[in-house]
Amino acid sequence: MSTDRYATGARPVGLTAPSGIDREAHNRLDEAWLAAAWSHPETRVFVVSGGQALVDDTPDGRTELVMTPAFEAPLTETHRYFLGTDEDGIRYFALQKDTLPGRMDQSARPAGLREAGLLLGPRDAGLLVHAVALENWQRLHRFCSRCGERTVIAAAGHIRRCQACGAEHYPRTDPAVIMLVTDEEDRALLGRQVHWPEGRFSTLAGFVEPGESIEQSVRREAYEEAGVTVGEVTYVASQPWPFPSSLMLGFTARATSSEIRVDGEEIEEARWFSRDELRAAFESGEVLPPYGISIASRLVELWYGRPLPKPGDAL
Repeated sequence: MSTDRYATGARPVGLTAPSGIDREAHNRLDEAWLAAAWSHPETRVFVVSGGQALVDDTPDGRTELVMTPAFEAPLTETHRYFLGTDEDGIRYFALQKDTLPGRMDQSARPAGLREAGLLLGPRDAGLLVHAVALENWQRLHRFCSRCGERTVIAAAGHIRRCQACGAEHYPRTDPAVIMLVTDEEDRALLGRQVHWPEGRFSTLAGFVEPGESIEQSVRREAYEEAGVTVGEVTYVASQPWPFPSSLMLGFTARATSSEIRVDGEEIEEARWFSRDELRAAFESGEVLPPYGISIASRLVELWYGRPLPKPGDAL
């Protein structure tokens, strides 16, 4: 695989750039410390609701999360999540609410990670990923999986405790593999899921099953989805993907067979592309590249040798 054509290290995987935030997990159980952190005048707070937060564009062209001091934040005692402290000692909290607050200036807008993750700086993107992941977990795990009773929030949003049986529940992270498969001719295998827009192609992916290594998962998913057998598997990078609770583990993989047999249920179509074929498909609009925020786009770029086009770009 030709990896020297394009230095992917120059473009970090979306949502993974160093955020400069110390999560200070050791303080999550210290209620006195959390109360002091919340009441500090420099503490900043933003609201997350349904995977979205308010963002605003600054006069110098940046996009930022809309934050307020804690004393101006909406009231909530339970759904208040401590996210960490930055290098200047400023602490950050997220509040989970049913709706986002209105803005009198009308300049802010709601945005989810798929949009905002490409626009926000590393600090704000990291904070939003953390908050959205906690919100998703909190919404889906309100009851104890051991006894069925309602649980309560603890550890600044990072634990749910069952007061009936004493069980503690922690945020879920589901490992998933995502891989760029190439063959002996160095062609890339891309597939299209049944529910995607016409022309949208991306890498293969799937969840790691119980008792399975990540390398085994890469080989199983490639065969299940496209009927292609895989030999060598090489780890590239990972990406948090809280939609709702995944951690994407990115790989390149070398196929030992080239005949494609899609499963027809998840993958509707899969094709081998040379670089010239993929470039021509991009130019004609026949193929749309993977979404820019996804690690899939970086995996394809690693092979392709240059940044993938955005809609409307001329190659």
